[in-house]
Amino acid sequence: MTQRSNALPPLAALTTPTLTWNEGAPHATAFDDIYFTRGDGRAETEHVFLGANHLPERFTAWEAARPFVIGETGFGTGLNMLCAWACFEQHAPSSARLHLLSTEKFPLELAALEQALASWPSLATYAQALCGQWPTAVSGIHRLHLTDRVTLDLHFGDTTERLEQLDGQVDAWFLDGFAPSKNPDMWQPELFNAMAARSHPGATFATFTCAGIVKRGLKAAGFNWKKVPGYGRKREMLAGSIEAPPADHRRQATPWFIPPPTAPAKHVVIVGAGLAGSSVAAALARRGIKVTVVEREAPGAGGSGNRQGALYVKLAAETNHQSRVYLAGLLYSQRWLTQQNSPQSLWQPCGVVQLASSDKEARRQQRFIEQHPLPPDVVTGMENPALTETAAIPLTAPHGLYYPQAGWVRPKALCEYLLSQPGISLQQGDVSSLTQLENGWQLNLADGSTLGADQVVIASAHLANRFTQTAELPLQSVRGQISEITLPDEVAGPKRVVCAGGYVAPALEGVLTFGASFVPNNATTDVTDDDHQRNIDELRQTLPALVEALEKAGIELSPENLKGRAAVRAASPDKTPYAGPVPVAEAWRTDYSLLSKDATRVAEIPGRHHPGLWISTAHGSRGLASAPLCAEVIASRICDEPMPLEAPLVDHLHPGRRIISAIIRGENA
Repeated sequence: MTQRSNALPPLAALTTPTLTWNEGAPHATAFDDIYFTRGDGRAETEHVFLGANHLPERFTAWEAARPFVIGETGFGTGLNMLCAWACFEQHAPSSARLHLLSTEKFPLELAALEQALASWPSLATYAQALCGQWPTAVSGIHRLHLTDRVTLDLHFGDTTERLEQLDGQVDAWFLDGFAPSKNPDMWQPELFNAMAARSHPGATFATFTCAGIVKRGLKAAGFNWKKVPGYGRKREMLAGSIEAPPADHRRQATPWFIPPPTAPAKHVVIVGAGLAGSSVAAALARRGIKVTVVEREAPGAGGSGNRQGALYVKLAAETNHQSRVYLAGLLYSQRWLTQQNSPQSLWQPCGVVQLASSDKEARRQQRFIEQHPLPPDVVTGMENPALTETAAIPLTAPHGLYYPQAGWVRPKALCEYLLSQPGISLQQGDVSSLTQLENGWQLNLADGSTLGADQVVIASAHLANRFTQTAELPLQSVRGQISEITLPDEVAGPKRVVCAGGYVAPALEGVLTFGASFVPNNATTDVTDDDHQRNIDELRQTLPALVEALEKAGIELSPENLKGRAAVRAASPDKTPYAGPVPVAEAWRTDYSLLSKDATRVAEIPGRHHPGLWISTAHGSRGLASAPLCAEVIASRICDEPMPLEAPLVDHLHPGRRIISAIIRGENA
């Protein structure tokens, strides 16, 4: 049996290329090759990649519910992708959607990208949208929403590794990159095999080269090719297709994670109007799906209802899948929040200072920095006095981490804004049970009414496992209370979010928010003096200078002088969210029972799931960094799109992972 590798390449900053310029055209020094032909680069792209893949005709005829997917090996300046986007806008019907994905091992710096694309004034609008979201050069998948109809996934890293980890299929390939003679490491059999395995039946390809290694590699992988007229001085090029892509054997070792078949959804009901539910609603509505959100109380009534919340993460010293998910989520949320066109400011990317409040934590942070050479605009280690200068408030901790792209958010206002988007309706009600129908679901409400839907997403935090279908997904209730106090004019709070055992956000409208308490296995929501005191004690330890300034100003920090709010968050046993299809737990225990005797005895049976039933929950206190990306995971699967995370990370979020681990341990749940 072929074992599916769960390994991912190191999480690190990528090297940006050294360039020389010739009348606006960039030249890669390391490869001694050009990114595009000066003067007629766009015409060459349109001939080689758009024309040979028959994109104008295919876009015109595209009527599928899923998006048309283009995959590219080597993003470079983005010229090919922008030309494809422009072609799509010109030819595709208004209901069609386009999904672009491209790999890049040496991403350009933003200034170089802007300079290169300035050569094409006719693409200026497209280039502006791309450059406005250009991600940091860190390995992984970076999802950019260019418009409501066009999505770009940038897969930063080695092309073959990236495609081997891709969870999705492609309709047309742009087989680009520096010439085989200049970049032989890319043009290897493994690349063509990965392309074949990630192709839809009938997928086409086009490439500028006719090199023998390319022809042999494509044929061996299952592609049919032919020589067609090239562009300019290149007399010939290759184009072709693959009619019967090979089976994807990556999941033979984990068949339970095989995605369930999906049908086009016209109406999806979401249970819960917190951040998890509202972000799924917005993701689906952007794809043209009608959404109804059912909420017992009001948007953000639970754990997403605070005036302020911190967008930050705490990454493991040794890279693991959970840290990768959260880092990807942090970077995605930063772009996603910036795009929200709300009349009020929903978030402030002021940065987050994460203090090492003990020697043990300082050693852990230092080990993290040593093992994760990430770009400084993602995270950097700091010592005092740099910490104090960055936070703009005296800090006593000797060491900390600084996340420049993090900050604070208005969670309740964000939920309300997301649910105000076209295509989303909000209905107050308490869903008591779910009934599977032949072609969808019936939601039974406590008042006796019912609601029908093609598919359902459960996003009701710690209450998400109260339904028969989700009852065996373990969830822990965690009470959290924040405290608030009005700052006098003479007292300045921190300019960044400061985190240690809790967090302190910059004052909003003169009010300082700090907390939050952490009380596991507690689902009460009364504001208590005990939790206020916990928050005061944490504030004294984290920002003693601020407490001293408050006391000098005559402000007594005591529970009776504080306002606050308590809510219940949900956590999973492994502290990773659940995001994906809901498994049929009883069937899994039967189908994979042999795992309890021998963890290597894998029955090659695809995991059985409740058709059209999904869940997003267990986001804990880091929901701002996880819920929006998890919403993309669910919406992408529902809509048959490439996933926004590598395949092993999508599996890591799968709700059924706890069922499998329980079977292996010989437990009942």
